[in-house]
Amino acid sequence: MALTARIPLQLAPGEKHAVAQRAKAVHMTVNEYVRSALRAFDPEALREEHLDWLLRELDASADRVEKRLDATLAACAASRKRMARNESAHARRLRR
Repeated sequence: MALTARIPLQLAPGEKHAVAQRAKAVHMTVNEYVRSALRAFDPEALREEHLDWLLRELDASADRVEKRLDATLAACAASRKRMARNESAHARRLRR
């Protein structure tokens, strides 16, 4: 297969260096390396990985919300008890 189609690609100098170093590390030209990376890229796998990450974050967030809600409910219960004690004490003072 003749490779004649070109894609102009602009990279930051650090990115270009990284690609060149990676290609060199696996004894490939930069073109071979980029073509290989393109063939290996699976957007569906990336999507699944992203969804897995989102689900883990959502679970962690739900856990944090549940803990905060439990703490808030406990604080409300304690507040209701204090209010009931204060009302009871006030009622006893009024009866005297």
